Amino acid sequence: MQHIVIIGNGISGVTLARHIRKLSDYKITIISSETEYFFSRTALMYIYMGHMKFEHTQPYENWFWKKNRIDLKQAYVSEVETESKTLHLANGEKVNYDKLVIATGSKPNKFGWPGQDLKGVMGMYHKQDLENLEVYAPNNKVCKRAVIVGGGLIGIELAEMLSSRSIPVTFLVRESSFWNGVLPEGESGMINRHILSHHIDLRLSTNLKAINANEAEQVKSVVIEETGEEIPCDVVGLTAGVTPNIDFLKSSKIDLGRGVLVNRHLETNIEGVYAIGDCAEQHEAIGNRRPIEAVWYTGRMMGETLAQTLCGNKRAYNPGHWFNSAKFFDIEYQTYGWVHGAKGKPDYEKQFHWIHEDDDKCITIAYHKDTDQFLGINTFGIRMRHETFDRWLTEKRDIHYVMEHLAEANFDPEFYAAYESQIFELFKNRLQLV
Repeated sequence: MQHIVIIGNGISGVTLARHIRKLSDYKITIISSETEYFFSRTALMYIYMGHMKFEHTQPYENWFWKKNRIDLKQAYVSEVETESKTLHLANGEKVNYDKLVIATGSKPNKFGWPGQDLKGVMGMYHKQDLENLEVYAPNNKVCKRAVIVGGGLIGIELAEMLSSRSIPVTFLVRESSFWNGVLPEGESGMINRHILSHHIDLRLSTNLKAINANEAEQVKSVVIEETGEEIPCDVVGLTAGVTPNIDFLKSSKIDLGRGVLVNRHLETNIEGVYAIGDCAEQHEAIGNRRPIEAVWYTGRMMGETLAQTLCGNKRAYNPGHWFNSAKFFDIEYQTYGWVHGAKGKPDYEKQFHWIHEDDDKCITIAYHKDTDQFLGINTFGIRMRHETFDRWLTEKRDIHYVMEHLAEANFDPEFYAAYESQIFELFKNRLQLV
């Protein structure tokens, strides 16, 4: 019987295992050093905030794996020998495979800062990070202040988590405006103001120089690069992005870039070896998508796609139109298609931006300046329907059609009805000014 071994028990690896089991009788083994059972990584913040317990983040009961004949092994893979199809585990054990799938996810970026490995320095990516947070920041008596380094989605989640326990937070963002590599200027500015309204000490255009230690080799303070200012703190959250977790493959014959290099069928250069999820890097990016996408739903889609291939129905990975969602404290964010940020916006892209007077709701719609084709939409504080925008992007509707039918995409018709005329009037006025 064919033995498929999956390294990593995140959303991509577990989705793959479940779908292989639906389609075949193959022997399946999942190896992970992080936790024994799969859990929802995106829910970690809600455990710390008291909204749920860890067991609530596990979608499957512990008996599920045995019942479905999916073997779980909690171990760390230290080396992969592709010629003999052997995995060497850190505990000295060896595991043989017929097909190997690498689904090891990401690890937080570290840029060689002095003190980056001290006690009290952590990311917010793994269960172990949550456990460390409970040790070093259980309350505002143990942790008098936390400093977060990096202005992405995980950084703002960590800020919300710490704020929920009344721990003061200083937020160091190297960009001139929050997440302006992704968000257009109007949206980024609104999020700056929203962060400040939650009493976060937001420092834009600010870089970390070093993390200082006390006598116990624990965080004592950070030093700002631009000014030399020293900020006393007990916890430092490193959230300056992630990189694929592939160090254990560097001695193997598997081709690596920033991640594990794969083709459209998620195959590596070694026959019978595949990669999916955050650690997989496309040789050639798909459309405007990045070669590596550390996104929950793309990991799930890769798992579903590869299961078909491994079970005899070879299928190319085709993620469709880009979409994503997140939360900035109280403001929900959705994006469909492509709306480029203040940095890197292509010449052909024009944007229409509307912001509500309460400064916590806005819409930005991108369209082609020559053809008026609808390219994408960002919404903040207004919940929209994914399937509607997906259809309009496929149909290549123009901006005028989208504006006239925007109410059809809204989950909150009462709100939209109240402001539809205002939004449409602003749109018409903007067009007359061009």
